[in-house]
Amino acid sequence: MILDLHVHSELSDDSRAGVETYLKVLQRKREERPLDGVVLTEHRQWNEEVDYRSLEDQYEMKILRGAEVETDYGHVLLYGVTPEIASRFDFADVRLPAQKLVTEVEAMGGVAVPCHPGRTNIGLCAHYEDKPPLEGVCAVEAINGGSRGDEDAQTALLIEEQGYASFGGSDAHLVAFIGLCATKFQDQIDTEQDLVAALRAGRCNAVDFR
Repeated sequence: MILDLHVHSELSDDSRAGVETYLKVLQRKREERPLDGVVLTEHRQWNEEVDYRSLEDQYEMKILRGAEVETDYGHVLLYGVTPEIASRFDFADVRLPAQKLVTEVEAMGGVAVPCHPGRTNIGLCAHYEDKPPLEGVCAVEAINGGSRGDEDAQTALLIEEQGYASFGGSDAHLVAFIGLCATKFQDQIDTEQDLVAALRAGRCNAVDFR
């Protein structure tokens, strides 16, 4: 099963792409980008009331949700967000404590995984230059559709050094980028909890359709 784990829709402040438009593009480009679904990771927010089931049925694509938050170790994707997690952390806080986030999110049934680690200032690699490695990180985003230069190469070195599992995401803010990078899972992913379990177990790998 192949999912794009890092997608921003018009609910994020820096994207104007609609969820249905993303699905139309994936439907049209299915031979080039054979995805089974997407995970919406809006910036600094969590809205429990948003429901995409009608679009899932119409386009026969899985739509799961997570969030992208900002921490003292760079940007982090959250999956398996529960009411407890949403009430424990202020997703709008741009200086969330990464170690506490990783540890407590796992204890509450979710998973916190760094994204675009090689990116200047907001990636994990830069922070590891002068801070101790985070404990409990199970995976990082190995390839990102918005990466430039040697960012993904730096991430590859980080993965080799730390033994992290890898996943991929397009980081799409525009419809043209949807599905360019994604994650192939060894298991069927039907729910956010399936996604959490697969990431924790490392039963996945990044795939590049660029």
